[in-house]
Amino acid sequence: MLRLTKKADYGLMALKFLAEHPNAASLSAKDIAEAYHIPPQLLAKILQRLTKEGLLRSHAGMNGGYTLSRDPAGISAFEVIRAIDGPLFITSCVTDTGSCDLNNSCTIKEPLARVNDSISDVLKKITISDLAEAGQAASANQLINIQLATS
Repeated sequence: MLRLTKKADYGLMALKFLAEHPNAASLSAKDIAEAYHIPPQLLAKILQRLTKEGLLRSHAGMNGGYTLSRDPAGISAFEVIRAIDGPLFITSCVTDTGSCDLNNSCTIKEPLARVNDSISDVLKKITISDLAEAGQAASANQLINIQLATS
């Protein structure tokens, strides 16, 4: 089964949180960690990595924290995952170098490469803005359900 790492999950959640709070000057790793119950030290390392990769801006000082470096509609899930976990490969035969001991006799290399490309294409189409909008819609639905239940 293909599965994202916890670090990639946390990175996507953090960028989603920042996108949902566009009016905040900057948000600390602690703010984000508390919102999602993420270990603060782990999240701090992830945010530093995303800053190094150019997806976030870090602001030092007493009111320091993080902001998105670009519009959330311009940051893809693929970029975040790649920044944290490196290149996405579903098998060990599909790599940057493309080398494998069974390369000459392999009969599944090309179909698996197409699957890998398809997954990458889907992740490239999902933006942080999409994640934030989905989260806001879910929150609105929960609020409506609570209001209906108490009526």
